[in-house]
Amino acid sequence: MSMRFRDSVIWITGASSGIGKKTAKQFHAEGAHIVFSAQREGDLNRVVDKCVGPGDTVVLPLDVVEESAVSATTGEILARFGQIDILVNNAELMQRGRIVETNLDVYRRIIDVNFFGPLMPTKAVLPSMLDRKAGQVVCVTSVAGKYGSPMRSGYNAAKLAAHGYYDSLHEEVSSKGIGLTLIVPGKMWTNVPLNALRGDGSLYNRMAPFLESGMAPADCARRILTVVHAASRKC
Repeated sequence: MSMRFRDSVIWITGASSGIGKKTAKQFHAEGAHIVFSAQREGDLNRVVDKCVGPGDTVVLPLDVVEESAVSATTGEILARFGQIDILVNNAELMQRGRIVETNLDVYRRIIDVNFFGPLMPTKAVLPSMLDRKAGQVVCVTSVAGKYGSPMRSGYNAAKLAAHGYYDSLHEEVSSKGIGLTLIVPGKMWTNVPLNALRGDGSLYNRMAPFLESGMAPADCARRILTVVHAASRKC
């Protein structure tokens, strides 16, 4: 087993399932210390129980849209490890509802999770990375941020906003030792649609058949590690 990330401190949000879960397990298998964050502590503990690797594993439950909680979690990681080498923003919330039927509070929640969800951890870790002139920020977005599609207007808009935010951040910090990587998956076979919000805020609670032919999370995770390792050699 390659140890490309030995002793790197990696914080992953949305780490309880799907892409986040598989990415965290693969980073850990390659020697990294992993901080697992998501809302459901029980799910995180079950992921950690199946991790096999030499690095530490830390579970820090977190709602990524709570600014004070994000700040406190960042401080806790820095107090324990002294640094955060890589932040992987992976938390997301999908939408399944037509524009005319979608309540504004649903749009606010979708935008909170998919735009402010990666923005706040990124903003929280940047000062320590800039002080060290080292670090990587990874954001898992979606090809949905590149074009419109029915039933996902808020989700698409939030992903597009995330692309603009990270493109702008790249212009500000890329010359200061900070690497930025956008991961833009297409169709993925994950459980994300189960937690998607309908227009009235209720859970969609079913899989989307058109995603059955999508990429498996483990395959996506392998590609993420390859891209992040290549980027780390350029920082």
